[in-house]
Amino acid sequence: MATREPKNKRKVSKKDQDILRKLAARQAEIAALPVHEMTEMEWRRVNALKPGRPLVWIGQIPWHEMNVNDELTCQAEDEFCRGLEWQLRAGLYQWEHARGDMVVEPVIYSPVVIRDTGFGIGEDARYVKVDTQSDISSREFHPQIQDLADIEKIKMPEVTVDEETSKLNYEILHKLFDGILRVERYGVGAQWFAPWDELIRWWGVEQAMMDMVERPELVHAAIDRLVSAYLCRLDQYVELNLLSLNNGNFSVGSGGPGFTDDLPQKDFDPGTVTTKVQWGNATAQIFSDVSPEMHWEFALQYEMRWLERFGLTYYGCCEPLHLKMDILKKVPNLRKVSMSPWVNIEKAIPHMAGHYVFSYKPNPAVLATDTWNLGHARQVLREALEKPCKNGCVVEVILKDISTVRYEPKRLWGWADMAKEVVAELA
Repeated sequence: MATREPKNKRKVSKKDQDILRKLAARQAEIAALPVHEMTEMEWRRVNALKPGRPLVWIGQIPWHEMNVNDELTCQAEDEFCRGLEWQLRAGLYQWEHARGDMVVEPVIYSPVVIRDTGFGIGEDARYVKVDTQSDISSREFHPQIQDLADIEKIKMPEVTVDEETSKLNYEILHKLFDGILRVERYGVGAQWFAPWDELIRWWGVEQAMMDMVERPELVHAAIDRLVSAYLCRLDQYVELNLLSLNNGNFSVGSGGPGFTDDLPQKDFDPGTVTTKVQWGNATAQIFSDVSPEMHWEFALQYEMRWLERFGLTYYGCCEPLHLKMDILKKVPNLRKVSMSPWVNIEKAIPHMAGHYVFSYKPNPAVLATDTWNLGHARQVLREALEKPCKNGCVVEVILKDISTVRYEPKRLWGWADMAKEVVAELA
């Protein structure tokens, strides 16, 4: 959704304009199909915990492995236009090849340009890449938090808005897509809240885990400080009226789109978006093997300070949560829970059925095998979905974190078609 900022007020060349308008016209053509209204209604059903077939959503695709017949080859010359072109091409590509229950809308968003001083501390790590074309790498973190004094390295961010660039971006988009796509100014919608993802980069995974036992006061001080910094930023978003609704075609947490009739509430003031009319989320992925008691003590009780501000919430990502459901029941307005590839489905079902959306994550490793076996992938998915579907769970299937398809894009295409067949059978 984000676009790069133009360096100045230069005009867009006719070549670049023609490229973008042609792609935008194709998006508008697809968006006009009746299927999107029906698919949106289905997502509203899922997010309302009403029974029906599971829905399929695919994200975090290894785009560097996907280009076929130059469908993803950008041709625009201007850097700003190339960013827009990529956005359009990626969306059209996914619709053609791996759509799942994707919704395409006749709109392009013009993000508000926000400046942020950050948390005052950055990642210091050694990187090892297996594939130079991929942005995925192994990392060895160099610890920057070793004692209580180091907690002061975490600063409260300062937020400002670049109104001039925001306005310029909007004007350019409007001129480019006038008569084809609706251009909407968009502020801060879905926010990824994973403070432990940040802490372990500054701390080191093993040392952070050890310190929960050996130096718990240090861990409490660090997570408390970081959550306060996140809330400091959030408060500034609210004060500057930068929030936008995310109850539409926007991924919520690590799950599917947030279409819902429950947000915004009836007393909503369109001129002032607050967190109470938004979806929120949180996750502590590094806590996969941490006990429920320690998960609450060192993560969730602090994350609650964030989650309680939102109208509806989503929890989790890659961490298995089947043993954590008793503590998750304390989260206000929790609607969806991630069921990662490592979850014990049978143990999760009694806690999930009738209470939360079962946001199931198939293991993307099935796409990375030496030899692609679509039949095996079908069997694995069907076996995983049968029990929650038969036991009253409302299910969404979220394929994400796809590191590789071994440079065989048709693996993903085949999986997407197969998944739609499986969920239709289970309906």
